[in-house]
Amino acid sequence: MPVHLTRRTILTLVGAGAVSLATPLAAQDVTLRLAFIPQENPDKLLGDIEAITGWLAEEIGVPVEGFVTIDHAAAVEALRNGDADISFMGALPFVLAEAEIGAVPLLSEVYRDAPSYTGRIFVRRDSGIGALADLRGRDIAFADPISESGYLYPLAEFVEAGLIEDPGQAEAFFGRVFFAGGYQQAMQAMAEGLVDAAGASQYADLLLTAEQQAEVTWIGESEPIPSHLVIARVGLDAALQERFTDAMMQLNKPENLDKLRYLYGPDGYVRADPAAYDGVRDMARRYGLLQ
Repeated sequence: MPVHLTRRTILTLVGAGAVSLATPLAAQDVTLRLAFIPQENPDKLLGDIEAITGWLAEEIGVPVEGFVTIDHAAAVEALRNGDADISFMGALPFVLAEAEIGAVPLLSEVYRDAPSYTGRIFVRRDSGIGALADLRGRDIAFADPISESGYLYPLAEFVEAGLIEDPGQAEAFFGRVFFAGGYQQAMQAMAEGLVDAAGASQYADLLLTAEQQAEVTWIGESEPIPSHLVIARVGLDAALQERFTDAMMQLNKPENLDKLRYLYGPDGYVRADPAAYDGVRDMARRYGLLQ
């Protein structure tokens, strides 16, 4: 049974106390801590984290550590309480974190030369499901309850089609609704026949094996969504924040492009434009997630 989404139930976050570092970085015992979201196999992600944090530490000149959170909400909580300084996050959890704890957008991912993508509803080709209406009474897996491409935007397609009134009514339309914990987990559940459909990023099928990719298709696609971001906790030392951002922008250079595979595989990064996320803020307000 899905959770009815409200801002209170999504992020029980209050305040953000972070003390700015007053002395030069070289004179401090500074470690930069990065929180990663489990969008793909956590075991693979752990290896990727080790590789990219080692490179970043060399570029920035301070130790860099990374860890995998349970989900987006846990990453926001880590930023709030200072367990993380930086996090890789989707657009929806970012705008919620921005409102709750003052999270700062640093970078946006670029895919296919654009800082945007879509959410899709995926099904198996042999399922006999050819339209959103065919999913009435069927089971569906989404990635995360505060994921834009892995929940809210794909679900909004059912609202636009007149099949449900709002996200809180999803259980009346579907058989069962599951939150799998990430894109890959949702897609794997669908591909293996554990559920009938999956709501995930338009690129989530690339997380399946080549054989599985040939066996799945999509039947619904959302409006464009601003890309995932890299965000910082409020109060992070400005010099350290800028050194991190500069290092990440170095990944756009031809000699460093191979390292992008350690960061969920974008084509590159651009400095984030907060105004680009106004549409996500509007969507969050429409469904009662923001005031």
